[in-house]
Amino acid sequence: MDCTNTQLIKQGKKLSYLLRHDTHYAFDEHGWREVSDLVANHGYSLEELCEIVETNNKKRYEFSEDMTLIRARQGHSIPVDVELPEAIPPDILYHGTAKHFVESIREQGIQRMCRLYVHLSDTIDSALKVGERHGSPVVLEINARRMSEEGVRFFRSRNGVWLTAFVDARYIISFG
Repeated sequence: MDCTNTQLIKQGKKLSYLLRHDTHYAFDEHGWREVSDLVANHGYSLEELCEIVETNNKKRYEFSEDMTLIRARQGHSIPVDVELPEAIPPDILYHGTAKHFVESIREQGIQRMCRLYVHLSDTIDSALKVGERHGSPVVLEINARRMSEEGVRFFRSRNGVWLTAFVDARYIISFG
């Protein structure tokens, strides 16, 4: 592929929007978008899409078995069901955020904001990387076991991200 790493990153970010937030596209109920649409209307080649899917460090995207459809595995602001399996989480999960959000989280818990779910990590390192994207990073430690025991539902994406609708502040063990 004749594409610089910078171009690939730029195309990857554009793909993230097109697969998770594009309100002008008629996604199917499971969040799939036609590869032919991305090729015909958004300047992608199949080769470029394959490279983005294969090299994305968070494994955010997946193709259908016949490679005619593509979707993001999580992070949508549009209402789709990406067929996430419900799962029992480990005892502790982590949430990466920026320091300037901590006071609000202490008061209101971790909200999904414009997304369908709150994203949680099973490693501190992964949560730290998420927090760095938003400012001075802070990692919150979440008592996922207690949440689960009290009836809160968790889902696990195929790329290992833990998802839930809301994290009440009472489940936050540590604020970094």
